[in-house]
Amino acid sequence: MDGLGRRLRASLKLKRGRGGPPQDNPGEAVKEPERTQEHTLPSFAGGQHFFEYLLVVSLKKKRSGDAYEPTITYQFPKRENLLRGQQEEEERLLNAIPLFCFPDGNEWAPLTEYPRETFSFVLTNVDGSRKIGYCRRLLPAGPGPRLPKVYCIISCIGCFSLFSKILDEVEKRHQISMAVIYPFMQGLREAAFPAPGKTVTLKSFIPDSGTEFISLTRPLDSHLEHVDFSSLLHCLSFEQIIQIFASAVLERKIIFLAEGLSTLSQCIHAAAALLYPFSWAHTYIPVVPESLLATVCCPTPFMVGVQMRFQQEVMDSPMEEVLLVNLCAGTFLLSVGDEKDILPPKLQDDILDSLDQGIKELKTLEEINEHVSGPFVHFFVKTVGHYASYIKRDANGQGHFQERSFYKALTSKTNRRFVKKFVKTQLFSLFIQEAEKSKNPPAGYFQKKILEYEDQKKEKKTREKAVVNRRD
Repeated sequence: MDGLGRRLRASLKLKRGRGGPPQDNPGEAVKEPERTQEHTLPSFAGGQHFFEYLLVVSLKKKRSGDAYEPTITYQFPKRENLLRGQQEEEERLLNAIPLFCFPDGNEWAPLTEYPRETFSFVLTNVDGSRKIGYCRRLLPAGPGPRLPKVYCIISCIGCFSLFSKILDEVEKRHQISMAVIYPFMQGLREAAFPAPGKTVTLKSFIPDSGTEFISLTRPLDSHLEHVDFSSLLHCLSFEQIIQIFASAVLERKIIFLAEGLSTLSQCIHAAAALLYPFSWAHTYIPVVPESLLATVCCPTPFMVGVQMRFQQEVMDSPMEEVLLVNLCAGTFLLSVGDEKDILPPKLQDDILDSLDQGIKELKTLEEINEHVSGPFVHFFVKTVGHYASYIKRDANGQGHFQERSFYKALTSKTNRRFVKKFVKTQLFSLFIQEAEKSKNPPAGYFQKKILEYEDQKKEKKTREKAVVNRRD
């Protein structure tokens, strides 16, 4: 392993803090293995902005030999007068980023052609919060062979389409001069992040072009703003996507293989987005750097993306109960074998029927995202949408979830059998803990769909009652 990999591992050897996700059984003391393979990072104390950093990561020759290593060659903003603890946190963050910008190893040489790639990675803080690295990797303009570089924006905000547009603007300005990037990013840093469906407009001056007005619009449906289902649909069938969803719902180990960084990051974000309104709280690495491939031997649940060039190393690793997805061939290389039987058969058929209907008529990314996400949201509405009725509150307003009564309320045996397993997952546990704290159900997309479903059931009962009365 090269020096950068060793430095990264050293910076990541952090124990999970008290604020991290709970064990599946909070009452049982479990000695967790040292997670040197995870990209856990401390939280940096800073204000809420569009972004924390804009970085340019370039390939520089090592002092010994002809190999290259990724190095930060530009950073905005430069932080000064940091306290010692803050400075150490910043160093850990900045030491980790280059390897995720160039996860393919160090076999690089100057090139005359290179396909432009847009991808992202995720860094998880000790408190469970995440920072996202939005990357644009390309060959800079110039004559003769040259090395690719990466523009990387670090943000706590998940909104891939919006940051992709910001990267377009950064790339355009970098072709003129690094000095032109500064006023644009400074304006962005001072702007308020828009609410869902709203737009923020930035004024920016470019030499020889004059003043430009750049509009950045946040998607109306915020739970889909960090996802693009089109790549997943291109690589896999609906049946395979449902099996991946089923594996994720039971918090199994899932590995995606693909050639391109864009495909890997988009597909893994899409797979995680299928779990809405629940959030994957385990190891989550959209593109695993070569030096962290030992992640696939982790005994705990994970969802990771690995480049196809490392397929053999993955196949040779000791793994148990893994779903290994080849996105290039659209096949499962390894599986547990029961993926088709995890979900209740009728609800599984309902998802498939909904996905099949009208898919060819969809044109925009927003339409595709809504079409794909909808049936999976509806699945959770039907299986666990009644959760709020089974949170009983004490005199202090603290909620207590009535688990047994909750799953016994389901009339379908197959639905009940599934939910009895699902309530034991960390996905559900973290969700219900938040619900117990809140006196009112959260006013969001999931709650809206629950209310719509309840209204539909009431209307159906009213119609059935009317039919019976007419017969009488």
